[in-house]
Amino acid sequence: MPKKKKVKKIKKLKKQKINKNLKQINKAKNVLKNGEKKNVALGSDEKPEIKKVKKQPTEKRIYNLKDYVVYPKHGVGKITGIEKANIGEIDIQFYKILVEKEKLTLTVPINQQSKLRPIATINQINKCVSILKTKPKIKRTMWSRRAQEYDQKINSGKIYELAEVVKDLNKNTDIIADQSYSERQLFEKAYERLKSEFEAVLKVSTEEVQKKMDKALGRVKVLEEIQ
Repeated sequence: MPKKKKVKKIKKLKKQKINKNLKQINKAKNVLKNGEKKNVALGSDEKPEIKKVKKQPTEKRIYNLKDYVVYPKHGVGKITGIEKANIGEIDIQFYKILVEKEKLTLTVPINQQSKLRPIATINQINKCVSILKTKPKIKRTMWSRRAQEYDQKINSGKIYELAEVVKDLNKNTDIIADQSYSERQLFEKAYERLKSEFEAVLKVSTEEVQKKMDKALGRVKVLEEIQ
């Protein structure tokens, strides 16, 4: 290709590129101007459309009379009433829950029931039995620290953590001398909580539940023979 033609072609390409860039710049300017005009118009004549943000609905589980529920700090309770009260000109609906083991009646507002949970399922009970059959975890930390951890687990309301406490504090015996006073207190608290939930789910007698749990724990009962 002759040198003159080559130079002309290069100039033509450069010109096309410059024109293309100018078009893009002008287009961007027009977009900005239109946007500004729209904003001015909205500010002077029209109010901007405000979209309402939908609030996430609060999930409320509905329990019925005679349903069993678990309140973490007190264990298994039975709903004995669903009542209404007017407090500060506000109608509040709440559950009356009887915790028979502690001879205690709880009043829990229906819209503040995050701490409540339904009783375990059969599958969860079977998993607890499996946990009770496993070997206790031996921790070397100070007893005061372990006791605090066990107490937190008992009051967590989580059935698997409750089963772990029973399993870890189990001594396979009913001899009081084999446990310190505080150990036995925590063990009995966890054992009774777990037993009451077993009873509510399995719908069997206290004796049958105790046999089931003791068998899983491998506990040996010491019976005194009276001659």
